[in-house]
Amino acid sequence: MDDKGVEDAAILLMSLGEEEASEVFKHLAPKEVQKLGETIAKMKVVPRERVEKVLDKFDQLAESQSTLVSDTDEYVRAVLRKALGEDKANLLLDRILQGSDVSSIESLKWMDPGSVAELLRNEHPQIVAAILSHLDFDQSSSVLRVFTERQRNEVLIRIATLDGIQPMALKDLNEVMGQILAGGERMKKSNLGGVKTAAEIINMMGSSVEASVLDYIREADSDLAQKIMDNMFTFDDLDKIDDRGIQAVLKEVQSESLIVALKGAGPELREKVFRNMSSRAAETLREDLESRGPVRLSEVEAEQKEILKVVRRLVDEGQIVLAGGGDDQFL
Repeated sequence: MDDKGVEDAAILLMSLGEEEASEVFKHLAPKEVQKLGETIAKMKVVPRERVEKVLDKFDQLAESQSTLVSDTDEYVRAVLRKALGEDKANLLLDRILQGSDVSSIESLKWMDPGSVAELLRNEHPQIVAAILSHLDFDQSSSVLRVFTERQRNEVLIRIATLDGIQPMALKDLNEVMGQILAGGERMKKSNLGGVKTAAEIINMMGSSVEASVLDYIREADSDLAQKIMDNMFTFDDLDKIDDRGIQAVLKEVQSESLIVALKGAGPELREKVFRNMSSRAAETLREDLESRGPVRLSEVEAEQKEILKVVRRLVDEGQIVLAGGGDDQFL
């Protein structure tokens, strides 16, 4: 959801009143609650026309949707058992409804990284890897920063080689966590672990930690290290940084470097860059891109890498926040 969408949601919640709004918040993920809460706190005065537009839009969306089944989990169970019989249906149901078996792990998303790290510090690296694969990438990276270098490296190499978890094993893991934790009933179903998950977590840990982790993995398995590097933050992923982050990057990048780098960028990323510049600067950049002749691929990649170094530095300095998780995966 973009900034305007978040503001619209905030306006709608304020229009509902405290009781109704609190019920909505119960169904949101931790990051959604935080983002909406921050937005509401900043919105001191809202024009009446804006409020009316938001309410009209909500009415239109509400009218276009309807609830077909009140309890979808129970409906799936009943249909599959009638169609396939008890035994075959149960084999499928474990996989289809596995999200409902991880409420205790999900509750970790509401805790600060230091507390999560303290809970997991003495667990086996394989268990930690399975749990962190369920969390948002930025939260997982923050948890791993608290670990010792050896613990961090052992966990990340297991995340990179994790090829999902069987439903029953996931259920058992959740029950173990349930002995320590309470609460949390939401879980978005997602693939666990793997090279991409490890790459995205490492991306958010800062350049110094990144080098240490990759060196460790390279010594253990050079092919795995290369696969992780291939899946790490790429120039095209700049499209997933919010507008404020893009503006911070543009302040640090020379025009010539940007022109060459954008020669290898897709139209969506180019438009995002133009959108975050003044109209005059954007028009000049468009003209420079159109007039510039063919550029060697090696030159394009070199400039893109230089810009990515700027991005990582800004992340380390806290000027850009990389966030991800859920179905959106990376940012």
